[in-house]
Amino acid sequence: MSESLQELEQEFLDYVKKISAFEEALSLVYWDLRTGAPEKGATQRSEVIGTLSGEIFKMKVSEEMAAFIAGLWIERANLSDVTCRSLEACKKEYDLNKKIPANEYEAYTRLVAQAETVWTAARETNDYELFKPYLEKIIASKRHFVEYWGYQDNPYDTLLDQYEPGMTVAVLDEVFAKLRNSILTLRKKVATASYQPDGTLLHKKVSRAKQKEFSERILAKMGFDFEAGRLDDTVHPFATGLNIGDVRITTRYDEANFKMAIFGIIHEGGHAIYEQNISPDLVGTPLANGASMGIHESQSLFYEIILGSSFEFWQSNYKDFQEITAPEFDDISVQEFYRAVNLSESSLIRIEADTLTYPLHIMIRYELEKAIMNGEIGVDELRDAWNDKYEAYLGVRPKTDADGILQDIHWSGGDFGYFPSYALGYMYAAQLFATLSKDIPNISEILSSDDYSPIREWLTEHVHQYGMLKKPLEILEETTGEGLNPDYLIQLLNDRYEFIYKLNEA
Repeated sequence: MSESLQELEQEFLDYVKKISAFEEALSLVYWDLRTGAPEKGATQRSEVIGTLSGEIFKMKVSEEMAAFIAGLWIERANLSDVTCRSLEACKKEYDLNKKIPANEYEAYTRLVAQAETVWTAARETNDYELFKPYLEKIIASKRHFVEYWGYQDNPYDTLLDQYEPGMTVAVLDEVFAKLRNSILTLRKKVATASYQPDGTLLHKKVSRAKQKEFSERILAKMGFDFEAGRLDDTVHPFATGLNIGDVRITTRYDEANFKMAIFGIIHEGGHAIYEQNISPDLVGTPLANGASMGIHESQSLFYEIILGSSFEFWQSNYKDFQEITAPEFDDISVQEFYRAVNLSESSLIRIEADTLTYPLHIMIRYELEKAIMNGEIGVDELRDAWNDKYEAYLGVRPKTDADGILQDIHWSGGDFGYFPSYALGYMYAAQLFATLSKDIPNISEILSSDDYSPIREWLTEHVHQYGMLKKPLEILEETTGEGLNPDYLIQLLNDRYEFIYKLNEA
């Protein structure tokens, strides 16, 4: 490599490191906004977010960035893997963002910052009408952006690709149809099973402090590094990685429903462990993030569902749970508790859904988003469409906006195209677990133990360390030997619910 090329490469890496510093500052502002910033400061905070976002946007589409791309793109074969993949990531973002006028992007970031505050108020007051004008503007902006970006087969494909590179409506429609049919068939079996878990066993009050104590013990066993992260309260749980040494998770407690916080913390902990174990070599580059939202969700759902919803997990942890919550669960066996925890029933709230019905919640959102971006439905019809789909897919109809269209924060942030990542992550997780089970034959013993480090180490070896250095399908194919295959999730769900509902004991 020539000296001039080396200098240009270093200048590029210094430039993206500067962008990364701005993004870390912006993430901290967002985290503060969502975890306790005074309500009266929200308007000014939105201005700050808009300004910082605008500056980051300008840096990513600047003449300097254009010069780096022009000078280094033809030299990719002579660059390090980290520089080459960083350049590809920057070019993809440059090509997308350059098509949006800077003033429009800055106005959009201010809009979504304001919309999140309004969404919070609308959710608390069950008032979709309050949020609707903001949602209408966000949707209009997104559809306008898609016109700038362009698309081939479906406008929604462009948004999908930003969260899950290479994913399309055509693929999702096929995979989701197969998964949906399998879930609906299994739901009919469990609905008519002679044995039905007793969900009332869980109708006990568990204080916020006790939920937190138990959850923190589980986080530690999972491998969450408390010296590189923290746990806080919020309205809508999330994880945010400021850097690999500062990854923060949040939750929402309900003393009448301990499952929400405990499983939510396990879920967000999975996100955090991913980012805490990205290779230090990627820090300061665009690659110090998850490979995709689907791969990111595969890690959170791996811990929440593959691990945290397994019988082996509760065999290991139920005694701790009983001790912390004593005497509430003293007379309930681990088998009764486990089956009650995994009771499958129609519900309105996505983050409270059981592991069998969860993908249906995602499919509802996917179908609505697809219709929105194709101009098939407007915001005035959206609430009724949401309610109709819940009735059709799950047999329940929301009575309030908070339990319906206002339950998720995603649309207030303009995150259209994100929701399918949850279901994709679920499928990825099951597929990864099938391979892990071959590589670690005594996986059941590990799940029943107090040491989950072999699981974390396997995931770090095959997924975590790479960040965005590898693409989603590269990770999946290199680790499992095949592309996306929903059969692993279908098999896992059938095996699990046959045990929960004693289907093989009839």
